[in-house]
Amino acid sequence: MIHYKSKAEIELMRESSLLVSKTLAEVAKIIRPGISTLELDKIAEQFIRDHGATPSFKGYQDFPFACCISVNDAVVHGFPTKDILKEGDIVSVDVGVYKNNFHGDSAYTFALNEITPEVKQLLSITKSSLLKGIEKATHGNRVGDISFAVQFATEKEHGYGVVRELVGHGIGRHLHEEPQVPNYGKRGTGAKLKEGMVIAIEPMINLGTKNIFHDKDGWTIRTEDAQPSAHYEHTICIQRGKADVLSSFVDIEIAEKANPYLFSDY
Repeated sequence: MIHYKSKAEIELMRESSLLVSKTLAEVAKIIRPGISTLELDKIAEQFIRDHGATPSFKGYQDFPFACCISVNDAVVHGFPTKDILKEGDIVSVDVGVYKNNFHGDSAYTFALNEITPEVKQLLSITKSSLLKGIEKATHGNRVGDISFAVQFATEKEHGYGVVRELVGHGIGRHLHEEPQVPNYGKRGTGAKLKEGMVIAIEPMINLGTKNIFHDKDGWTIRTEDAQPSAHYEHTICIQRGKADVLSSFVDIEIAEKANPYLFSDY
């Protein structure tokens, strides 16, 4: 069942979603070579709690951390660890926040200093594919229109691997609601998009194969060929004419450009 949100509920979701964005911006300020992903997770969790919210992911199906932090060939659901980040790493940080009885969800991939041209393009195309998916997220369209837009911009145009097993999703009082929002599909298929639907669109795009596997921790999902993967996500509300993006990359991008350890020119 799809749960449609009232205008008042959408504003509560905007508050949750923007707190996710601010949390990711805090990560963008401090991420650098020499820091561990576990340190990033602790700082993010404290920031969330200091703002009167709780981390959506912590305890969800027994996940023990506030953030999913996925490095290089880790696609999503990465376990924060004591392992130290190094120059050339790409780091996807996925955060959820629960506040005022509603969840917000967003993700961003950071590049630590110089990365190869191939990886720069992967990040750029994955990020732009999210925006192309959002362009199709309007009242009267279907989920497949979003899915096709993401797949065409990544797999069809650049030969990237679009992960099949992991999808975007509805979001609201529950972290994961209907409908599922794949990053591949056919135009004109899937659930009809209507005003008041709130969904998380999240391209998970691999430089090489689309195939993935679970790491030994039972959570971290990696690319089968050990090639890097990128992940960007927004929480958006379906409207007539143009989607209302409830999360934001603005503060993240400002912090990213100000951090001398991050490469942002892609």
